[in-house]
Amino acid sequence: MALAVSSSIAISTSTFQSSQSKLSQFGSIRVLKKPFGVGVKSSQPRSFVKPINARDSVVPTTPSEAIETKEEDYELLAYQLENASPLEIMDRALEKFGNDIAIAFSGAEDVALIEYAYLTGRPFRVFSLDTGRLNPETYRLFDAVEKKYGIRIEYMFPDAVEVQALVRSKGLFSFYEDGHQECCRVRKVRPLRRALKGLRAWITGQRKDQSPGTRSEIPVVQVDTVFEGIDGGTGSLIKWNPVANMKGNDVWNFLRTMNVPVNSLHSQGYISIGCEPCTRAVLPGQHEREGRWWWEDAKAKECGLHKGNIKQEDDAHLNGNGAVHANGTPDVGADLFNTQNVVSLSRTGIENLTRLETRKKPWLVVLYAPWCPYCQDMEESYVGLAEKLAGSGVNVGKFRADGEQKEFAKHELKLGSFPTILFFPEHSSRPIKYPSEKRDVDSLMAFVNALR
Repeated sequence: MALAVSSSIAISTSTFQSSQSKLSQFGSIRVLKKPFGVGVKSSQPRSFVKPINARDSVVPTTPSEAIETKEEDYELLAYQLENASPLEIMDRALEKFGNDIAIAFSGAEDVALIEYAYLTGRPFRVFSLDTGRLNPETYRLFDAVEKKYGIRIEYMFPDAVEVQALVRSKGLFSFYEDGHQECCRVRKVRPLRRALKGLRAWITGQRKDQSPGTRSEIPVVQVDTVFEGIDGGTGSLIKWNPVANMKGNDVWNFLRTMNVPVNSLHSQGYISIGCEPCTRAVLPGQHEREGRWWWEDAKAKECGLHKGNIKQEDDAHLNGNGAVHANGTPDVGADLFNTQNVVSLSRTGIENLTRLETRKKPWLVVLYAPWCPYCQDMEESYVGLAEKLAGSGVNVGKFRADGEQKEFAKHELKLGSFPTILFFPEHSSRPIKYPSEKRDVDSLMAFVNALR
C-alpha cells in the first residue's frame, strides 16, 4: 500500500522497525499489525481529527496535505469502476479519502463492508445511527463486530429534545398513520447529517437489487446530492457503494465464506433490518424491502438517508397520471390487469359501490398504480383469478388509486400501500381488506371463498 506524503516529509526506513507489530486502537481506526516497511518523520506536528461522534477523543491521521483534494469526474470514475470487485472499490475509496471517509453500518448485511475494508489492510472508520428503537439482536451484532475487528463503532444519536417533542405531540407510533418520514427525519436523517458534516466521503451498503422502486440505477461512486461534507455546499460529499452490483445471494455467500458475524434476525426471516416497529420478516418469495414500512407504497421505501435515489420524474408520473418510459417520457397508455374479466372502475363507480348496503353480486377490487413493481408482479395471478371467477357470481374490478385519487383511496378505501385488495360482500356496506401479502391465485381464491 503506497503512503502519500507531502514534499516536506522526510522518509526514514528505521522509524517503524523500532515499533513492533502491535494492534493499536484509536476511536474506530484500525492500525495494521505489521509495519508499513517505511516510516514517516515530519517537520510539522502530527495532525489529529476527532471521530465523528466523540468530543473528547482524537483520531491520529496523516497531515492534511497528504489527503487528495483535486477535483475529479466521479461519473467517469464510476464508469471506470463499474466492473470492479467490491474489494477493489473499497480499497480505492479508503486510499483516496483516508481518515475523511467512514462506513455507514446499519447492523444488517452492511457488515460485508467492514469485512472488505478489513481485507484491504488499510485503516478505516465505522459509524452507525442508534435511533433508540433498534432490535436487541442488532445491538448484540454491534458488540460482536467491534470485538472481531478490534474497532469502536462511532454511534450517532438523535436529539433528545426533538424525540421528546415528537413522541409527546404525536405518540410512539404516529408513523403508521401519517408515514415514516417524520420519525426517520428526527431519529436518522438529522443524526446522519451531523455525522457527514465531519467527512468528505461515506461508504454505504446499497445494492441495485434491494429496491426496484428506488435503487435500481445507483452507481458504485457518486456525488451525494442530499448531504454536505466537511467543506460544505453541493458536491462536498462523495458516496461510495462498493456492493452496488452484487446480488443479495452473492453478499450472503461472501459472509458465510468469511465467517462474518451477522444479525441473528436474519435466521428468523428478516432480510432488510431497520427499527423494530418498522421491520418485519418476509415470506418466501417476497422482496426483501417488503419487510420495511410495509404499510406504504414501494416508491416511498427510503428513510431519507438515500433520498437522492427517489427520482424527481415527470409530473405525469408523480401525479399518477401515467407511467414513464426509460427515457423519462410519460406513457399515459400503460396500464395493468387488462382483460375483459376485470372491470375498470371510475371514481364515480367505486364511490357508488361503497355506498351500496346491498349488492346483487359481491365484488373483488384491487387498488393499484401501474408504476408499482408489486402491482406488476401480481398482474398474472390477478388476471388468472379473474378468469377463474368468470361466471361464478363474483365481479372482479380494478381502481387506479394513485395521483389525484390517492387521498380519496386512503381515507375511503383503506388504501395503505399498493396493491390493496378489497372484497365487497353482498350484504355489507363495508369492504373487507385482504390482509396477506401472498398474492398467488390460490391464496386470493381462498380469501374470496371464505367470504362469499
